[in-house]
Amino acid sequence: MRSPLAPFPLNRSRRLRQSGWIRDMVAGASLTADDLIWPIFVREGVGIVEPIASMPGVNRLSIDEAVKAANEAAALGIPCIALFPYTEAKDKNSECTEAFNPDNLVNRATRAIKAAVPNIGIMLDVALDPYNSDGHDGFVRDGIIVNDETLMALEKQALVQAESGADILGPSDMMDGRIGIIRQALEAHDFTDVAIMAYSAKFASAFYGPFRDAVGAKGALKGDKKTYQIDARNSDEALRETARDIAEGADMVMVKPGMPYLDICQRVKAEFNVPTFAYQVSGEYAMIAAAGGNGWIDEEKAMLETLMAFKRAGCDGVLTYFAPRVAALLAE
Repeated sequence: MRSPLAPFPLNRSRRLRQSGWIRDMVAGASLTADDLIWPIFVREGVGIVEPIASMPGVNRLSIDEAVKAANEAAALGIPCIALFPYTEAKDKNSECTEAFNPDNLVNRATRAIKAAVPNIGIMLDVALDPYNSDGHDGFVRDGIIVNDETLMALEKQALVQAESGADILGPSDMMDGRIGIIRQALEAHDFTDVAIMAYSAKFASAFYGPFRDAVGAKGALKGDKKTYQIDARNSDEALRETARDIAEGADMVMVKPGMPYLDICQRVKAEFNVPTFAYQVSGEYAMIAAAGGNGWIDEEKAMLETLMAFKRAGCDGVLTYFAPRVAALLAE
């Protein structure tokens, strides 16, 4: 039961705001490096640090540079990195065969990072879009993204990722039934300790554009993803998707995008009380970085404020491209 407030002047809210130490003492949410997952884009080559024009300050990294980034993450106290591949056009086809290649880019990167930085967590994305010549998360048959055939492909992809040493699999495809298929496959092949962070509430959003640039999928995408990602107008649907993923074996759940969907973050955490994450996606990052770069906002303060908003909404952690900058600031 909410306690009634004494009337002014017996109650003065500003008493608990008058200095930094008391504000810190009564703060309702906190942010630490442990709350962060750093998404990193990898590409073929050696010694490559390639800027992404639509994401100021973010680069595509060759595997050797990704190993350096993993060392940086560990030194900053960031517990986990998420790897996403920039796939060359020659490695894409309608059957997405590169997704199941044990020696594809992200699998090689995972093995290299685990060898050099064994205590860093690695999360890999389970979806076909980086490898699909149609740019979709599932197989396209006669213009339709087919569900059940795609599930068999996602199962194969998840197993080669687990074999490479991934600690967390992040199914982001939004096909019906994918979590159950992947969990059963992991159990059957003795990958019982591999965790699943389901992209449970992934919305069909306008905020993904820079990411598609980063992984080379934007030009390939034919049509949109509205037949499998959640309609932005729907809230209860996001909870139904989350409930199903938990029932099928997800260990953690995610809301994506982040800031436009804080209401979903709060509802998911309150309803299910499972580890809940948000993805501060590329479009969110790009807006803050661009406005900061132009002097329209204080980029550092906006960065910290948005991440604190996720924690206040109930998130246990956040995937953010700001992760190394935030961790360095927190270390100060």
